Amino acid sequence: MTDYDPHAIESKWRDRWSEAGSYEPEPDEEEEPTFITVPYPYPSGGMHIGHARTYTVPDVYARYRRLQGDSVLFPIAWHVTGTPIVGAVERLKKGEEQQLDVLQNTYDVPRETLKDLETPMGFARYFIEEHYKKNMKSLGLSIDWRREFTTNDERYQRFITWQYETLNNRELLEKGLHPVKYCLEQENAVTTHDILEGEEAEFQEYSLIKFEWDETVVPMATLRPETVRGVTNAYIDPDAAYVEALVDGEEWIVSAEATEKLDHQSRSIEIVEEFTGEKLVGEHVTNPVTGESVLILPAGFVDSDNATGIVMSVPAHSPDDWVALREAKADEDRLREYGIDSEEVQAIEARPIADVDEYGEIPAKDAVEDHGIESSDDPKLKAVTQELYNREFHTGRLKEMYGEYAGAVINEVREELKADYQREGDFDSMYDFAEMVISRAGGKVIVAEQDTWFLRYNDADWKEKAHQAVADLTAIPENTREQYTHTIDWLQEWPCIRNYGLGTPLPMDEDFIIEPLSDSTIYMAYYTIAHRLRDVPVEQLTHEFFDTLFYGPEAVPEPDETALALREEWDYWYPVDVRCSGNDLISNHLTFYLFHHAELFEQANWPQGITIMGMGLLEGQAMSSSKGHVVLPSEAIEKYGADTVRFFLLNSAEPWQDYDWRDDLVGDTRDQLERFYNRAREIIETDAPETVEQTDLEHIDRWLLSKLQRTIETATDAMEEFETRKASQAAFYGFEEDLRWYRRRTDSDRPGARWTLRKVLETRLQLLSPFIPFLTNELHEQLTGESTTDWPDVDPAFIEQTTEVEETLIEQLTEDIHDIVDVTGTDPDRIAVYTAADWKQDVFEQVRETGPNVGQVMSAVMQQPELRARGNEVNQLVQDLIEHVRARDEATLEAMERLDEQAVYEDAREFYAREFDADVAVENEDETDNERAEDALPFRPAIHLS
Repeated sequence: MTDYDPHAIESKWRDRWSEAGSYEPEPDEEEEPTFITVPYPYPSGGMHIGHARTYTVPDVYARYRRLQGDSVLFPIAWHVTGTPIVGAVERLKKGEEQQLDVLQNTYDVPRETLKDLETPMGFARYFIEEHYKKNMKSLGLSIDWRREFTTNDERYQRFITWQYETLNNRELLEKGLHPVKYCLEQENAVTTHDILEGEEAEFQEYSLIKFEWDETVVPMATLRPETVRGVTNAYIDPDAAYVEALVDGEEWIVSAEATEKLDHQSRSIEIVEEFTGEKLVGEHVTNPVTGESVLILPAGFVDSDNATGIVMSVPAHSPDDWVALREAKADEDRLREYGIDSEEVQAIEARPIADVDEYGEIPAKDAVEDHGIESSDDPKLKAVTQELYNREFHTGRLKEMYGEYAGAVINEVREELKADYQREGDFDSMYDFAEMVISRAGGKVIVAEQDTWFLRYNDADWKEKAHQAVADLTAIPENTREQYTHTIDWLQEWPCIRNYGLGTPLPMDEDFIIEPLSDSTIYMAYYTIAHRLRDVPVEQLTHEFFDTLFYGPEAVPEPDETALALREEWDYWYPVDVRCSGNDLISNHLTFYLFHHAELFEQANWPQGITIMGMGLLEGQAMSSSKGHVVLPSEAIEKYGADTVRFFLLNSAEPWQDYDWRDDLVGDTRDQLERFYNRAREIIETDAPETVEQTDLEHIDRWLLSKLQRTIETATDAMEEFETRKASQAAFYGFEEDLRWYRRRTDSDRPGARWTLRKVLETRLQLLSPFIPFLTNELHEQLTGESTTDWPDVDPAFIEQTTEVEETLIEQLTEDIHDIVDVTGTDPDRIAVYTAADWKQDVFEQVRETGPNVGQVMSAVMQQPELRARGNEVNQLVQDLIEHVRARDEATLEAMERLDEQAVYEDAREFYAREFDADVAVENEDETDNERAEDALPFRPAIHLS
């Protein structure tokens, strides 16, 4: 027997599959098509183990569908659109230390190769070829490599141009001013994929309350404009830089950072004077709504880079403001340092403006005290503040001071109230983030208003189609469906262009390129014909060409014959049956994917299913390329083998669940596969009959074959639901338990046992083939002379419910005897097993007939004089048996009624004698005087050791 050498096996099968073109499907009307896609990688860096799972999950399903007889298309391409690769190149050329560290020490780029990475496509090509493709092939991903492309390929850009011309013709593109995320370093709009820090941050529109000081506006930003009547004081950072500036001709005082933001939001800015915040400390400003004078206090916690850099304080409704005011009152030394009258500060009182459910008159005070918050450094303060904000928004009712809005719930009138104050000139607005956002180019990201092109996702008809696409979709897991619906509801215009970077020029305005999320919505359609288009001259790929390809000969006056021929292949593969993607992409890419398919294609070609995948951890912590906290697939494969990497990634969690790569557990998986291989080789090398008669199969053989059918059923049902972990667990770990029991119960050298073990091995290799394809194909070929080609079907002839129940009773009795031996510490010479008396069996049958209702069972039992005479004894038995019946399904209960319990244990006496090295006697309770026998219950015999 040869040792398990994963690298030799995997190299052999990779070559075999490649030479045979095993994963290069062509349309075949005899086979059902299955089209599976996954987000194409963005090669702005190397591939890590998290990516490996992303691409292995759909590969497992692709292999399963092939074994089911489908013609399966599983393609891949490379997304290079946008600025992340450009930014990475710029950081490399600048010699940025962190970038060089990641490239050389995390992704093992040789120093002499760095020069080749100093162009965007040189950078991308290196990671495509040296990381993604090599690792994907090493993992055995069943990809059709003929169809790969990059998103700046000229033919692909013609396809994107067609898409945007079509959307524009349907008035779903529009040009106008729109707030966008904007990188100051690149002077370019960016989206989530371009962001290094603050990926989750979304900009918000702040209301600016126009407080006044000496006829100068001192605007203070808030997301809760309704609290304007609750302002008691304000805060400024005395050491930060502030300016007096003319903003659209009006004198304002704001932070220096705010002027840059306002300048990018279509405001006219002229700096008049620069100073530090100390200039305003101790001054008073006037609340434009109430006319009240508000004192400005110094505070180090003020972030001058947030909104205007001056904040108003509403201590009645903001726990952090309540705590800050309390601390300001207590810090008399600081007040004296800035010449502030301590008595004036002590006199500041919180002013409630709304009644909030579950809180008292001053909600912030209650929230702080209820959570025991002592200082502004308490880590609970942020969460407590957010909790109050949420409750206030949904249940807070404005007080009488709000006139016509008095008694209204805040979430119902906030926008209307804000609009009123804005019309009266008391409010203004600006956009900003609540946290720092940095682009992958290293630049600060702000919110800028730009004259831009955007997709009209707010169009009512388009939204309706997208909602229908969600309704038609198989969403895995099902609870993600509402996330798509929610995203469609809130999604408005989406800026779809960049000033520069890689990608397709916007056909209506070629000074711009289409941004990454906007050019990656229907590229799945391009996969179907990508390899064929290479033979078509670029100039032939006109708008009419793609109209013909996707809409048929009636779409244009003179249909292109090549396009019509390609249409047949597109029509064979479409729609996409399964899209595997990340949960974080529901709020953008995946919903855009549904929008664009719903608009551009007929309903029959809309996406059929989306499976969401969880995030990966490494030794309990989030993976991070920038921090070097990643595992490279190449290193993991070299250490453990590709099958081990695949099996661990698929066995750790269901696709939509988060998983944790832990080196010690991966090593355990490697050991388990080696044991599996060695046992399989033992079976392969053992002579076994080609066929057996039923009479050659013993009870335990029939039991194992029946359990095998259950495993096939479980694994098949799981794979149909994309429960890859459940399927692999059943086929590998679950059935290993059955095999362990089988080996304990039988002589494996019998011809019937040898045949059974070969039959079981062949089937398990088929079931495990999607997960560990190298090992299973190698063993299957050694066993049968052929690689795995089919998924096994359940064979009803092997299903024996009664046999399974009988063996369960034998196993249960074995465990009960072991428990008694362990508890008593005895080594019995004799074991007596007592089955329940006939009258107890009668009660069991009555429970089965009547159902698990104590009253009804007792009523029926008491009709029988013999049982009525036993009184409480029967009552207690009924209670026990009802629980027994409830715990079992109908098929099991029917089988239990058919079997002879005493005969089951009698037939297993030889096994029990061998297992416990003791004499074993099996008797009925009615046949003995031993008091222990009275404890016997139907299917739970009494046991006596001596």
